[in-house]
Amino acid sequence: MRPLDPARAERLDCVQANLAVLADHHHGRDTHLNLGAALRLRWRVGADGLPTVEPTLDDQLADARELLGLAVREDTTLTGAELAAAAESGSPVYAVADAFELPWVPYCGHKHMEHSFLLVSGGTVVDAYANKTQWGPAIPGTWDFPHGALAGTTTRALRFDPVPLTAPTALVEIADADGYLAGYAAHEDRVAAFERLTLETWLLARSRALHAAFRARQDTEPRPEQAAHLDGWAALVEQTYLAYRRVARGRAEPPGVLSRLGDLLAADQAVFGAAPGAGRDERLRRSVAGLVASVLRVPAARLLDGAEFTTLPRFSSFRLVEIVERLESELGAEIDPVDLVPENLHRVDDLCQIIRPVPAGVPVAAKGA
Repeated sequence: MRPLDPARAERLDCVQANLAVLADHHHGRDTHLNLGAALRLRWRVGADGLPTVEPTLDDQLADARELLGLAVREDTTLTGAELAAAAESGSPVYAVADAFELPWVPYCGHKHMEHSFLLVSGGTVVDAYANKTQWGPAIPGTWDFPHGALAGTTTRALRFDPVPLTAPTALVEIADADGYLAGYAAHEDRVAAFERLTLETWLLARSRALHAAFRARQDTEPRPEQAAHLDGWAALVEQTYLAYRRVARGRAEPPGVLSRLGDLLAADQAVFGAAPGAGRDERLRRSVAGLVASVLRVPAARLLDGAEFTTLPRFSSFRLVEIVERLESELGAEIDPVDLVPENLHRVDDLCQIIRPVPAGVPVAAKGA
């Protein structure tokens, strides 16, 4: 049993990573991508009073049963010494312990958090988690089980049985983003708020990358806008961490982090909300393509084939403003201001996702098409 390669592991959190190893072992390579089937903003209020999207371990185990075909057979609490003995008596043990105590991860001695690993016969630790931390990188690999160091460590130890899988379908559910953002905007302890938000944006960014990988197995057409959207999430993670470090030093809070987070959550629906071609209104697509073609002076067929406006010679921010204004005036389209972000405005199908259907009586051919 081997860990995932880093490119795959970098889409998963420290609980998912080793469930993924088990799923791929039992059901085949990339079964773990099923964890990305649903892209959500599903949050609760944590013990610190801040909203969090971080699932509980029991939530993760429920997902393992439904999405990975892994049913819990045993669930016990063991010391490190007992864990080593258990691994010699059957199938691999999936263990969850305090990362502060685990010598092969960079969090050891620095940060308390739940961290998973697999212990297999022969005393080998398999850990597929990948991340860059301020204490060094976590790299997927295998290690000898540190018997002495973990002798008194308490772990939650589980074994799984493989069960039949039903292929999940892609789903996007972004619920109450305003409430989520408001919780961070109103929190009085700004250091605590930004420290937590650093983890939140990291979790959200990884889940979006995992969803994109899941959809890539189903899409019959390329979705170049997804890569740009994921780049935006990665940039937000970096921006949030820099903001946290600045606030932690007593400096002024940088503006724009929460508004950018809100923009990206809004763009999730447009970028991932439907598979290419699903439920397309061809009449609307032709109308939009004709209008954009008249502005950018290119054949409408090129736009209907998925060409990005930014790749065309006449495209500029001024042309984009003209396109939006003409959509509203000539096609009678209505666009929610929250949807006016670049991710939604650079392809015909993206525009069709954010505008309301053309009202009855509006000509399908735009002027100049």
